[in-house]
Amino acid sequence: MTQTNPPRQKIQRRPVHGVLLLDKPLGLSSNQALQKAKWLLRADKAGHTGTLDPLATGVLPLCFGAATKFSQLQLDADKTYEAVLLLGQKTSTGDAEGEVIQTRAIPAVTPELLAAVAQRFTGPLAQVPPMYSALKKDGKALYEYARKGIEVEREARHITIFKLEMALAQDPRAPVAIKIIASCSKGTYIRTLGEDIGEALGCGAHLGSLRRIETGGFTAAQCVTLAALEAMTETDREACLLPPQSLLAAYPAVTLDADNAARFSSGVRRRGQWGDDAPLVQVHGGAPAVFLGSAQITADELIPQRLLSSVEINDIVQSAGRAAKVFVPLSMATASVLTDAGSL
Repeated sequence: MTQTNPPRQKIQRRPVHGVLLLDKPLGLSSNQALQKAKWLLRADKAGHTGTLDPLATGVLPLCFGAATKFSQLQLDADKTYEAVLLLGQKTSTGDAEGEVIQTRAIPAVTPELLAAVAQRFTGPLAQVPPMYSALKKDGKALYEYARKGIEVEREARHITIFKLEMALAQDPRAPVAIKIIASCSKGTYIRTLGEDIGEALGCGAHLGSLRRIETGGFTAAQCVTLAALEAMTETDREACLLPPQSLLAAYPAVTLDADNAARFSSGVRRRGQWGDDAPLVQVHGGAPAVFLGSAQITADELIPQRLLSSVEINDIVQSAGRAAKVFVPLSMATASVLTDAGSL
């Protein structure tokens, strides 16, 4: 008699709102890490804020529920990476995963030489994306062409390296290694930067390791690992979430009274003395104040951009255990109605 395995129990998904700062482990893609965290939280909606290669570790903000509306801010954010360059060898992928395609002698590398090279690669740069990347060409990722030995033309991207620190390091995989810390604009490929530094030194190089240590103001010290999450109770996992407005922490805040909050959340512009013109502000309101979404200020008008729904707001209030009163802007006729969150 053939034994059959019992069907897997379906996970009951639920609304989860917030930002999880994950320290992505080595070997997992960003999406694999996201799906694991989503499963652990039983979240029904989630997204990440820009990919990290499987061979990279570090800060990966994951957005859940209402926070996904503001994930683009992290996609566009400046980032800081820590990497180890292995000198003397170029690989097919620009990192330790690829095959060695060239070996050259390594010159004497001094702190003075590193300082000069670092200065050369600091500031605005034009960088050609690597073939082993997820960028699309005619609907296919570049790495798909690369795996078939096909090289396609890529346009250079304009990036900025705000700060670049370089120092000699010890690594058993190479006779000479360099540790770099690079603060850069979005779209920067550290593998390509590493290869370019290797060429500037005259010996070639490839990445031995890569770690993102900061993105958009979030640092590795704030992150939690998947292993730690797995060991937690569901309540403790939820406690790791930052509120959705943490994605807008760098922007000024506007707080509205209950009536203006209800109308604003219905998508209505509000006139008032909101301060100087600003392309982006975070908006709070109600009694007590809750996060409503984002807006811009132009000529004393507060113009809604990305808004939380009343359902999302009340989910967040209830999950925080607050017996707060928030507005429920179901229509313009009921826009100013305040209702007890616990009764929804």
